[in-house]
Amino acid sequence: MNAKETIKKFIPKSLLDFYHYVLAFFGAIIFGFPSKRLTIIGVTGTSGKSTTVDFITRILEEAGNKVVSNSSIRFKIGGKEWKNELKMGMPGRLFMQKLLKKGVVAGCNYAVLEVTSEGIKQHRHKFIDFNTAVFTNLSPEHIESHGGFENYRKEKIKLFNTTKGTHIINVDDENSKYFLNIPAKTTITFGINKPADIMAKNVEETKFIVNETQFDLNLLGNFNIYNSLAAIAVAENYGISLETCKKALEKVEEIPGRMEVIQKDPFLVIVDYAHTPEQLESVYKSLSKKPLVCVLGSCGGGRDKWKRPVLGRISEQYCKEIIITNEDPYDEDPWEIIEQIASGIETPDKERHLVLDRKEAIKKAIQLVKPGDAMVITGKGSESLMCIEDGVKIPWSDKEIVKDILL
Repeated sequence: MNAKETIKKFIPKSLLDFYHYVLAFFGAIIFGFPSKRLTIIGVTGTSGKSTTVDFITRILEEAGNKVVSNSSIRFKIGGKEWKNELKMGMPGRLFMQKLLKKGVVAGCNYAVLEVTSEGIKQHRHKFIDFNTAVFTNLSPEHIESHGGFENYRKEKIKLFNTTKGTHIINVDDENSKYFLNIPAKTTITFGINKPADIMAKNVEETKFIVNETQFDLNLLGNFNIYNSLAAIAVAENYGISLETCKKALEKVEEIPGRMEVIQKDPFLVIVDYAHTPEQLESVYKSLSKKPLVCVLGSCGGGRDKWKRPVLGRISEQYCKEIIITNEDPYDEDPWEIIEQIASGIETPDKERHLVLDRKEAIKKAIQLVKPGDAMVITGKGSESLMCIEDGVKIPWSDKEIVKDILL
């Protein structure tokens, strides 16, 4: 455990809450409450936040707006963007207020913000005047940090409690009822399976129709339809046409680290951020027409230990070859994490390989993959750092390592 975590153990929760609240307040004062000069859209949920932020940003820009945005992938102010290397989707310590102020100075009129449960817990959303809140979906994550799934859900709901304008909600998610109960001036629903205001019909892979307009995404994964529908619902709220949405979304060739295609032939290579059971299964399902060679680990040593055998069980169901490796162990023994994932694989003769060195694990996968197969590397996506013991962060890129080995 590093010094920061040790200190936090001995500080009362109420004092920590006050500290984070005061930071948010002073940030707003220092930077002049910049959110009052922007139309703010917040996106929260377990999966799809970063992609949805990207989709909304692109649609707003296609409609002629200038946008400031943040996600776990990147930060953007108008035409300038840079990679998020902080390993947090919603940074703290005055960062959000400073980002919004820079957006105002640059002439932006919209802000699209990824809003995380940890960010809400630490009051990073306070003193930001959200006009619209978007709910993508919810599944167990950060359970130990929040003290249970209900508490995790309550943190997400807080964004909707503080957003009085428009609520945009995925009605296909079983948790949508909790968000639909919160009053707002306007509520817009989206989905595929249940009746919704923005509904995808005639779904075929990533082709779908909304109100007679055909969308044909250049991205893999059925879940990207949901991300698109959320963005289209935002566009609907601000009077942007479906034709503009279509133009913007069909221009998207890739989202870094989200079902990112590194190679197509002779075998497909995909890098994806999936690190929860639901995300992992969605990725595997979207590629299940091909034999899968899978490289996986478990993000965040010390957190969400419950999911490790579940990840192993899912890989057993979908993958012909399983390579379990190191990911972000922090101060935990990486071998213990690997073995806990492997414990979920119940078939005795199921091919599995435990490889501590992540680069060697990727090399092993490349040795095992056959023409026509899909090789799937999950957990880190576009991240450029690996977190190991004592707070040390080392440079890392799944994408670049794959390219180096293949070339």
